[in-house]
Amino acid sequence: MSASVTVLTFAGARDVVGTASLEVELPAPRCTVSQLMDAICALYPALAPHRPQIKLAVNGEYAEPGAEVKAGDEVALIPPVAGG
Repeated sequence: MSASVTVLTFAGARDVVGTASLEVELPAPRCTVSQLMDAICALYPALAPHRPQIKLAVNGEYAEPGAEVKAGDEVALIPPVAGG
């Protein structure tokens, strides 16, 4: 069984990654949000400069960098929202 998560991308993150959804292998069967973001940035280096502004949600809940991510989770990359 694969240790992967579904990653949803929005707005600028989607522009950089080039798709709305992708499967990403976890660096370990259980890892942190920060470790997963490291892996995503390794796959998509153009995303790295935007990393400080991107929030992550795990299974519909905003997650801190140390929060756990496990196989089968759904992770969303949420860039800053602008509007008026």
